[in-house]
Parts: sequence; C-alpha cells; structure tokens
Amino acid sequence: MATIKDVAAVAGVSFTTVSHVVNNSRPVSADVRTKVERAIRELNYVPSAVARSLKARATATIGLLVPNGTNPYFAELARGVEDGCAQKGYCVFFCNSDDDPAKQRSYLRVLQEKRIDGLILASAGDDAVLAATLAEAREPLVVVDRNIEGLDADLVQIDHERGAWLATRHLIELGHLRIGCITGPVSTAVSAMRVHGFLRAMAGRGIEIPPGAIVESDFSGSGGYRAAAQLLDTVRPTAIFACNDMMGIGALRAAAERGLSVPGDCSVIGFDDIEFGHFTWPTLSTVGQSVRALGEMAALT
Repeated sequence: MATIKDVAAVAGVSFTTVSHVVNNSRPVSADVRTKVERAIRELNYVPSAVARSLKARATATIGLLVPNGTNPYFAELARGVEDGCAQKGYCVFFCNSDDDPAKQRSYLRVLQEKRIDGLILASAGDDAVLAATLAEAREPLVVVDRNIEGLDADLVQIDHERGAWLATRHLIELGHLRIGCITGPVSTAVSAMRVHGFLRAMAGRGIEIPPGAIVESDFSGSGGYRAAAQLLDTVRPTAIFACNDMMGIGALRAAAERGLSVPGDCSVIGFDDIEFGHFTWPTLSTVGQSVRALGEMAALT
C-alpha cells in the first residue's frame, strides 16, 4: 500500500506538500497540485483516516449499540441511524449486545477505543451500572427507544404507554373482554411502559384481568409463539395484545396451529409496525410508529 512518502517521491515534492494538497490545509501552486494528484492516481494512494483523525481529533464515526440486531425493529432503527449519519458525512460502527449487560459494557469500551465522535444507544438493561459508566463518557450520547434511569442524556422515544393503551382500547371496542397480554422482559423500561398502558386501558373500562393472562416473553417471534401457546391453552383469551410485532407474529402461528382463525376466533395486535408484519397472513394488526424515522432523528440530534 502506497504511503504519503511514496507519493512525495513520485511527485518530486516533500511529504508535507502532499499533506497540504490532500487536506487543503495550505495553498500550493497549480503545477505542484497537478503533480501530486497525478502521483496519487498512479499509486492508488488512500489517505490514512487514522492519521487524519488523530490530527483533527475527530473520526467522523458514530457508534450504534442495540440489544438485538436480528430483531427487524432494530434493523430498521439502524437503517434510520445510518441514513441520518450519511446526511452529515458520518459512518456508523454497529454493535449488537444480545440483551446482555456484560456484552454491552464490553462493546462500549470497544467503541470508545475507536475514538467515536458520538454514541447512539438502545440499552440492554442493567441501568444502574450503565448509567454510572456512561456518566463518565466524553462522547456525546443519544439514548433511543429505551430510557436509562439515572442518566442525563438526550432521549429519542415514542410514548410507549399511550401506544399500548390505544392497542388495548381497540380490542375492547371490538367487544373483547377476555384479553391476554404478552410482554417483553420485565427488566426493560419499554416493556414496563407498554404493560402499564395495557393495564390502564383495562382498568379504565372496569375489565377484570384473568389470572395468568399476562405472560412475560423476550420480544422475539419464538418467544411470542410460546407465550401465546400458553395463553391459548390455559386462559383462552378472545384477543391478545403482544407488546411488539415479532411476538405478535409468533402469536399468529400459535393460533393457526390450534385451528383458530384471526380475527374470527381470536384477535391479535402487535406494536411497532415493522415491515415484516405487513406480509404475514393474516396481516398483523399493530400500533404504528416510524422506526426508521426514529433512528434518523437520533442520528441528527
């Protein structure tokens, strides 16, 4: 790989002059610039981004850390972040914590070692430790989707509780009184807010929640399938509110395996409006939000 000194030798100038041409840091004559640019093309020289970042104290990179990169929600969120960063000339380092607080802390160290210019984080939980760690970080921070208690940072988030309330109210208005709820991990703020919205809607109409009608899951399709199977085999609800679309898609499968038509025998509604949910049969009803726009907003904050 050609170096700046190789370019200088071919062009017959000092490597300092080559640096001035590459970085436009000082005027040079048109003749000298032509020689340097010709040498760069001949040698296929690529300036060192590391060296330039050390000099400028900036890397034009943003770190993005999410809990589950295989979840279509976070894939769409990441695309929005990438789109927003591209508008401003930034690249993105993408890391997936697998909802593991220890892995999350490890990736935070890695990203900071990469000298990122900023961090966008969807938390994997363990808020007390995470808040203490991030409080000492020097990089600008934006928290997206999942609030981190005890941390003073910019937050980009929808009203999860109201969305869940709207979903549950919709089921009630369809005439359902026996409604099951599939939650995400109770340790996540998003899950807690969505469950609270479900409870508030049920209480607001004076509807009793049967024992076992709220089942904790993990925001995955397989987790939603298992939780829905449990509900349908025991509580036998006429409707299910799944706290995200992936679990809602799993619930559709569980209903189909039991010969239940949706929405004829059992209504199912999710949350997030991921693209994948548009292609299930039947199409998954859901509470919509623009996930990609959320990511783009986080990047531009």
